[in-house]
Amino acid sequence: MSGTPRKALAEALATFLFVFAIIGAVNSSSALTPLAIGLALAVLVFATGHISGAHLNPAVSVGVFLRGGLSATDLVAYIVAQFVGGALAALVSFAVWPAAAEPVAIETGPAFLVEALFTLVLVWVVLNVATSKDTDGNSFYGLAIGGTVFVGAVTVGPISGGGFNPAVALGLSVSGNFDWADLWLYIIAPVLGAVVAAVLFRVLNSDDAKKIGA
Repeated sequence: MSGTPRKALAEALATFLFVFAIIGAVNSSSALTPLAIGLALAVLVFATGHISGAHLNPAVSVGVFLRGGLSATDLVAYIVAQFVGGALAALVSFAVWPAAAEPVAIETGPAFLVEALFTLVLVWVVLNVATSKDTDGNSFYGLAIGGTVFVGAVTVGPISGGGFNPAVALGLSVSGNFDWADLWLYIIAPVLGAVVAAVLFRVLNSDDAKKIGA
């Protein structure tokens, strides 16, 4: 297997494992849940970065596409794969854990704001550590990306539930952790943040040429 199918499969598998780990961490009710989520993402980024770039997040894929590092064909394939992986993870999780008793309660305004802001930070970090020519070949990108999610989960998780990822939000809606009525927020806010992050990257890295397929 090669090309887009190989990359899409890597995205689906890694997103599946990430969402399954998130649901397990949430069900553990451990104080270490945010750390477990951040480390899970870091591990999976290192595991699949050489295959697909390890986006595991439609918002990240949008940001990389706008940055010029992903083709339109791969963008569509990645997003479909990520949503499928997230939904399947939630369905499989029912074999281990019951559906959440009730979804996270949020206030729309503050939740939208922090989901957009922290996805902006996440995508901006990804673009700088994983797609910039100035950091090409570095060995820290997975920890930087996982660390960003860890910080977001700790600081604003109680406000929005800490999605920062439409595929994760879909999985958590299936598992009952997020309210289906709020799914629009977990899609629109992260994508908005990703668009701003891509613009900021292009402004601050104007000498970094586009490189489709990075």
